[in-house]
Amino acid sequence: MKNAMQGAFILTLASLVAKVLSAIYRIPLQNLVGNTGFYVYQQIYPIYGIGITFALSGFPVFVSKLVAEQETESQKIKVAQKAFVILSVISLVIVVSLLSFAPEIAHGMGDVGLTPLIRCVSLMFIFMPFLAVGRGYYQGIFQMIPTARSQVMEQVVRVVIIIGVAYTAVNQDWNVYRMGTWAMSGAVVAAIVSTLYFLRLFKKKIFRPLPTQTGPIASYKKLSKRFLIEGGTICLFAAIIILLQLIDSFTVKNGLVASGVSNKAAKSLKGIYDRAQPLVQLGLVVATSFSTTLLPSLTKAVQKHNRYEFKRTVQSMLHISLAISVAATVGMMTLMPQINRLLFGNTEGTSAIMIYVVAIVLAALIATYNSVLQSVNVFKPAIVAFFIGLGVKLLLNRVAVQQYGINGASLVTVLSLAVILVFMQLGSSDSLKGNLRLDIGFFGKLILASGSMVLVVNWSKMVLLSLFSNSGRIELGIMIVVVVLLGGLTFSGVAIGLRLFTIREWLTIPYGKKLLKKILDNKK
Repeated sequence: MKNAMQGAFILTLASLVAKVLSAIYRIPLQNLVGNTGFYVYQQIYPIYGIGITFALSGFPVFVSKLVAEQETESQKIKVAQKAFVILSVISLVIVVSLLSFAPEIAHGMGDVGLTPLIRCVSLMFIFMPFLAVGRGYYQGIFQMIPTARSQVMEQVVRVVIIIGVAYTAVNQDWNVYRMGTWAMSGAVVAAIVSTLYFLRLFKKKIFRPLPTQTGPIASYKKLSKRFLIEGGTICLFAAIIILLQLIDSFTVKNGLVASGVSNKAAKSLKGIYDRAQPLVQLGLVVATSFSTTLLPSLTKAVQKHNRYEFKRTVQSMLHISLAISVAATVGMMTLMPQINRLLFGNTEGTSAIMIYVVAIVLAALIATYNSVLQSVNVFKPAIVAFFIGLGVKLLLNRVAVQQYGINGASLVTVLSLAVILVFMQLGSSDSLKGNLRLDIGFFGKLILASGSMVLVVNWSKMVLLSLFSNSGRIELGIMIVVVVLLGGLTFSGVAIGLRLFTIREWLTIPYGKKLLKKILDNKK
């Protein structure tokens, strides 16, 4: 548990830096290129998002599981070598498909001008095998720092290129499609840089032949089957929000046009709707990082048949993921008009964004549930639930957009995630349901802690807004930071007072020990 949490802490910090960068670059991007330019970028972003999920939090998790299952160093390297070959084939199929069918994909999105962006972003998949195997190998031996470094490195390079492109596009009066194509090239350059970081590993281990006698290793046929079922399930759930956004790319703009909105206005509205995406990503940082490092540890617990430790670990992860995601969601919803204005210059689309951020809680629980199911090699409930939820999004999204605009798309996203969560629970065995069940007492305490935080946030927000009624974005930013700190301290204080977490759970949260000690000392 301690090793897992230390690894989670390292990845949490790296993910936090990367996601903050991912959110920050969209602010100047949207402010520089406007809603329509933001729409062009965000239409293709889900394809990039799927690629980065495969290379960062999808296939690496499965590769780490394969590596953790092996007993000797030579077996670990051999299974990583076979994984690289399989992923290279998958990568080739994806690249060729995207390059060949880019015009048809763009036409399906209702905008043929997106074709060069699709072709550009497809090239990043060439580097997916290097990144997935490099990160997966290190995570499988519980070394999280290489993954963390490569993740931050990749995001820094990409963000620098995108901001540079946006600035150039505005000054050189580029059209939005040229801007989008060059912005997407940042993903390819970033993938190359991140791949170079793992070059030493591949030269020393992955690309070197091993002795024929390395111990029993599954055949390519068996490994390919596992990649398809187990690895595919991990990737699907790691990319669940991205896949829902991909459906949005095909249905939101088209649905708005079908409802009578002009083509130009529909592009602008889609750009406004897409403001919710970086906020949801930020809210999911901790939950994603914990679920990434949870799988190898749970696998070890299963192998040792330690049911008590397995259940206790699952319960701790559920408590922590749910509490943090609820606090983030409630806080964002309470401050959303101000956050929207601070980041994007106005409050357009606030209601749609407020609905959308509820996805943080649902996606955090889904990620934890899926990690538990993966650890005991149970895949059917997750796969069935996933496709039912995806079907709900596909069937209802365009209709909801035509009836309720971008609010309808947000509602259907939340509904789809709720459906997935319910069906995962229903499809699990009775023993797993017992591990995944949360007691009513925990929910009651969480509601009280969240409610107290909302009261403090609302009160402090009203006071500060009355003092700085004509404030600009800088003053607004300072106000939000102050309110967030007050809200966070309130939530933590009430959580400790109500014993929301056990002592053990507090000690596993990064800086939980120090926070607990300070609050208890103050009480004395």
